[in-house]
Formats: sequence, C-alpha cells, structure tokens
Amino acid sequence: MPDHCPECGAMHTGGRTCQDDFHTLLGWETEYPGYGAVHHLTVLCYHLQHPSLYSLEGLDYAKGLLVDFLEHGKSTEQIRRQNRSRVSSGNRTWKIKGKPGSRGTYAHPVPWTMTAAEVANDDHTRYIENVRAWADSVLEALRSSRNM
Repeated sequence: MPDHCPECGAMHTGGRTCQDDFHTLLGWETEYPGYGAVHHLTVLCYHLQHPSLYSLEGLDYAKGLLVDFLEHGKSTEQIRRQNRSRVSSGNRTWKIKGKPGSRGTYAHPVPWTMTAAEVANDDHTRYIENVRAWADSVLEALRSSRNM
C-alpha cells in the first residue's frame, strides 16, 4: 500500500521514504562527480519541501537562497562570501536546523508539482536537468501558494 509524505506529499511504496530518495540523489552525486554542479539545489529543494528540518528563520533564509540561485544567478561561492558573517555560528542569533518548538512551516499549503521522488525515479543521466526543473518547480509552488 502506498504511503505519502506528510510534508511534500510524495507517494512511496515498499517502505521507501523521501529520505531514501534524497540519499539516492546524494549517491549519484558521489558516483558521478559532475552532478555536484547542482548539489546546492538538491539539498535546498529537499529541505524546502520538508520545512520541519529548518527552524522558522532557517526556512526564511533558505527561501531567499533559492531566489538568489535561480533569479539572481548567484553561485555557491558568491553566496558563501555574501553571507559568511550572517550565518557564522559566532554571529548568528538564530538556528538553521529545526528543533522541537522551532520547526519551519508554511503559512499556506504548498501544491508541490515535483519532489525528490520524481528525480530519484528517473534515469540518472537526466539528473542535472531534473534537479534544475525541480528547483524551478519549488520556487513556482512557493510563489503560487503565497509562501514567498
């Protein structure tokens, strides 16, 4: 019987989980080093679709990162330089990771049109293209649901 993820809505069978799909994607990045070109988007999309992994402040920060990557064309190196002091644990007054009592959530339900499951279940040779499409779909879903 299929199970669905309560956060992203992905359907799974055979006991698989979203975390299994995420690990599949990370495994491909290890096996095929060129796939690391979209690692930042893979991690960001997975976490944005599972907002409880973030704190409320971490979720807001992550949404901003997605815009910076997709709309402003910033590289991971540019983001690191730009935000180094902001996210440094010595300077940051907020937590990135979700903890009991402080977990990210969206104000409105998000109709995700693509999840890690679709990327993991497609041919790995389409990985970079699929991750970019996934990232675009995440941004569009957040906007259309009025969560950005």
